[in-house]
Amino acid sequence: MNRRATSRSSKIQALDEGRESFQKQAWAAAFSQLSAADSESPLEPEDLAQLAQSALLIGREADGIELLTRAHQGFLNQGHVQSAARYAFWLGFTLLLAGESAKASGWLSRAGRLLENQPDCVEKGYLLLPVGYRAFHTGDADAAHTAMAQAAAIGERFADKDLITLGLQGQGRALIRQGEITKGLALLDEAMVAVMAGDVSPLNAGGVYCSLLDACGEIFDLQRAQEWTSALEKWCASQPDLVPYRGHCLVRRAELLQLHGEWPDALEWAERANEWLSNQAAKTLRGEALYQIGEVYRLRGKFAEADEVYQQASQCCFTTGPGLAQLRLAQGHLEAASTAIDRLLAVVQSPGPRARALETYVEIALAENDLAAARAAAEELAQIAGQQDIPFWRALSGRALGAVLLAEGDARAALGELRQSWTIWLQLETPYEAARVQVLIALACRSLGEEENATQELTAARQQFETLGAAADVARVDLLLTGSKSVSPLTTRELQVLKLVASGITNREIADKLHISEKTVARHLSNIFTKLDLTSRTAATAYAYDHNLIT
Repeated sequence: MNRRATSRSSKIQALDEGRESFQKQAWAAAFSQLSAADSESPLEPEDLAQLAQSALLIGREADGIELLTRAHQGFLNQGHVQSAARYAFWLGFTLLLAGESAKASGWLSRAGRLLENQPDCVEKGYLLLPVGYRAFHTGDADAAHTAMAQAAAIGERFADKDLITLGLQGQGRALIRQGEITKGLALLDEAMVAVMAGDVSPLNAGGVYCSLLDACGEIFDLQRAQEWTSALEKWCASQPDLVPYRGHCLVRRAELLQLHGEWPDALEWAERANEWLSNQAAKTLRGEALYQIGEVYRLRGKFAEADEVYQQASQCCFTTGPGLAQLRLAQGHLEAASTAIDRLLAVVQSPGPRARALETYVEIALAENDLAAARAAAEELAQIAGQQDIPFWRALSGRALGAVLLAEGDARAALGELRQSWTIWLQLETPYEAARVQVLIALACRSLGEEENATQELTAARQQFETLGAAADVARVDLLLTGSKSVSPLTTRELQVLKLVASGITNREIADKLHISEKTVARHLSNIFTKLDLTSRTAATAYAYDHNLIT
């Protein structure tokens, strides 16, 4: 009897502490304490619901699903049908976001069936959210907007701030897909204001932020994404146990870091996303994580690694980024680059991804000396940039048009476009993109006979590339700084190999430096001998010195 009383006292204490921790948003403590109480004897549904939320907030997805199931069954056993339906909804919606569509469908169907004979209630509004979500992800933005607007209206009627906010963010995403970008972003901003004001439960706050980050990623609104990310980080500081980034949100976070030049952090986040999404049913999302890993490898000049990861990504999904085409261009495989970018442009119609693809198309077309195709793509890109006030699009357009004008022989006009583009990249705090424009500015200056200015621009760009760790770009700028023109038959990679051969190192050492195989080095060397009509490493070394490739 005494032991039973002690056990009961222990449970009451753990339960009280767990409830208090939950109110204080100390999620790890709440999970531990409520779990301890539950181990003494099963919790009531209300406390199970809090335990489930705590589990989800600290990233224990499997525990959260199990506890939500128990909470649902507990409410059902007590005859609280609407509460049971609410947690059936949360089970379904959580599983839907995780890509487990069959399980999600079962739970959402159960929630709907439970509410069939119930009077009007807020839970019926929540069931409209997955309707809007599915419509959005199947390309029916109109139906998505309708469902989300109805959900928000029910939220207003029942004064449910979570439902109102979720409905607003859903409408915002749908409006962006409909081309109403300014209106859509305004609704997303309003939803984030509710998050920052504490009007939204923590379980929904992270979802609203991730949705905003995803929307910003679609249109490359870097300034808005960064502003709300900084705000969210301050909000999260009061809840150190919280895991705010998960799933696809990790991918967008990696992309944002990569654009801001924080490549080691971007790689870490992308790898975390890959690990997280490897356990999810939706392979498409994992493909996007792999693509971001490939992007960092490519930018660092680790072409073999990038190639491998891009191939893995393509097996999971069709990526909307031009990374593979850019990789083939950097490797000197123009035909493969052209094929890759043509395939991408044939299917990518959303303005943000299409703008990025068009700029890459311009670069490839110019490398093929197809000025007409480059001009047409640059004009389409300018048209996209003119439709919305998105600085990223304008910066892309300016760089593409500047490159075309330079190739057409109008260096003065090119310089004007390029300097405007460079200014925007600086404002967006995207150092790699800014340095890429500086290289074009240098070429325009050189074309105008301003060699001193050209050298200054190239030197500044090289310093930025070196700071970032952009090995291939450093090598390219080094070649431009020599002023050599006679090595044009060689690809960028072949020029790198030639320079390293001339420095006196072995094929093995070259392979290590360029992160490629010895077999690949030998193939490049054979191509160099053929193109330059050389027969030995000694002759290649002499050629490099004669053409100022070695200082």
